Formats: sequence, structure tokens, C-alpha cells
Amino acid sequence: MHRRSLLATLAATLAAPALAQSRPIRFIVPYAPGGPLDVIARALAEKVKDALGVVYVENKPGAGGNLGADLAAKAAPDGQTIVMGAVATHAINPWLYAHVPYDPIRDFTPITRVAEVPNVLVMNVATAERLHIATVADLVGYARRHPGELNYGSGGNGSAGHLAGEMFKQMAGVFMVHIPYAGGNPAQLALLSGQVDLTFDNLATAAANIRAGKLRAIAVTTAKRSSAMPEIPTIAESGGGVGLGSFDIDTWFGVFGPARLPADVTERLYRAFADALASSDIRARLATFMAEPAPLPPAAFAAFVKAELAKYERIVKATGARVE
Repeated sequence: MHRRSLLATLAATLAAPALAQSRPIRFIVPYAPGGPLDVIARALAEKVKDALGVVYVENKPGAGGNLGADLAAKAAPDGQTIVMGAVATHAINPWLYAHVPYDPIRDFTPITRVAEVPNVLVMNVATAERLHIATVADLVGYARRHPGELNYGSGGNGSAGHLAGEMFKQMAGVFMVHIPYAGGNPAQLALLSGQVDLTFDNLATAAANIRAGKLRAIAVTTAKRSSAMPEIPTIAESGGGVGLGSFDIDTWFGVFGPARLPADVTERLYRAFADALASSDIRARLATFMAEPAPLPPAAFAAFVKAELAKYERIVKATGARVE
């Protein structure tokens, strides 16, 4: 009996780590099902299962992503809860919302950036032709000569398109009237119909109309050209020395854990997601949203998030946008 008891104890001891590894990982997406972050999170969850075990995606939308991010911030730092954070949850919302229930730096462990999605400066074709605007330098020159005559639409106060426009105005030293709409689709319809002159739209959203000749793509907002549409120059390239040489703004998202996540757990999660992002099927899934895979190691990702938070503090405060 003693020998049998000893063998049972030994078997249980050997099985314990395997049982611990088999606990499913909760991957929070702080937005509704069906959107780009949800689709990509589900593809990644499937891809990393060999390395991490079962990973299940849980949608927790609300308060512009703040609700889901806060759930991850308050979870135990054991590697069993992670979140797909984004430029909104970790760089914009802390300045845009009157109350955010978490600190975007202190309450999280950055694991890896996942991808970047360029925005694109697009104009109504008839307007661009009438005003002889084909480049960023043309646009800035016209805006300087005719302050306040141009307008730009966005999906609302504090939206990515609004903030890109404000950053453009600050750096180029021009004034254009901002016209907010109740979402990206109404803003795009207003641009196509000529109600607004230009927008800073998501490249994936604008691509079909650009290719159909319904919109004129002036430049992408990122520091480098998009591999999906490499014929479109960057704002820095197209600016022709008008103060926009360092212009770089995009939509990014990445994986975070709660603060105080052990270093070995952080590294294990990073390796699994970085390997997944190098795979052809994940890169193809990202390409459907014109997203560029952009993994960063934890320390580099942490530095990147801090820089983004500081950048958007200046932009959001300059707009005066506020969500109560």
C-alpha cells in the first residue's frame, strides 16, 4: 500500500505542470465581434494554441474599449488573461475621456505590438482637380493661401481621422475646418458627394474608392509606404519641405497583460505571438485589412506605447475634444 501511495503521489506531481499549462488563456477584445481586431485576435488564438494551449477570445465592448482593457488590467498577473489593446485604449482614450479606470502604463505589461494600419489622406476628385491639388505640398500651399476655405471630415470628435487632421494642421501651420460625422461611413459618403474636401481615412476602407477613381489618394499617414498600395507616397515624401517630414500616425494594436506579469511568462507569450505573426496565413489575414505585421519585443513595445501616449496628449489637448 505504501508503494502504491508513493507512486500515486509521484504521478500527481508529474501531472501538475501539464494541468497548469492546460488552463485556457482568456484573450479579451475590448470591441464588438466582427471587427478587424476581433477577426485578427481569433486567428491568432488559433495559431498560438500549439505553443500556449487553448486561447479563447472574449468580446467586452464598451466605453471606446476602456471596459475590456480595464478587465485585463485588474486580472491576476498569471498569464491567463491578456487583452488586444490599441492606440485608442492605450494612447488616445486616457486624454480623451474624463475618466479612464486604468493607467495605460502602470496597469499593464506590454507583450508585443501586433500590427499597424495606415490611414490615407484622400480628397474628393472634383475638388482636387478644381484646386489643382495632387500632392501634400499642393494642399499645404493652397491651405496657407486660403486659410479656413478647406474642410475635412471625420468619424467624430476624437476619432483617428480627427486627430490625424489636427496633427497635420499643427505641423503644416494651416487651418482647415473640421466637420465631425457620426461614424466613418457618413464621413466617407460626405467626401464622395463633395460635402467635404478631404478626410484622413483608414486605408482599407478607402482602397476600393481609390482604385475605382472615386477618391484621389494624396498620401499615406505612416512613415513608410504601405505594401498593399506602394504607389501612394507618404505625407513626409509628398510634403516637399512644408514641415511634415516627421509626420507619422497610424492605427496600431497589440497584446498586453496585467501589470507585474512575470518575465518568463511575458517572454513565452511574446515568442508565441511573434512566431504566429511570421506565418503566411496570419500575414494574409492581416493583409485583408491592409494591416502590416509589426511585432515588437516587450521592452521595445513598452517604449513605443509611452511615446504614443505622449504624442496623443499633445494632439488631443490641442483639439479640445472630451468625452464625459
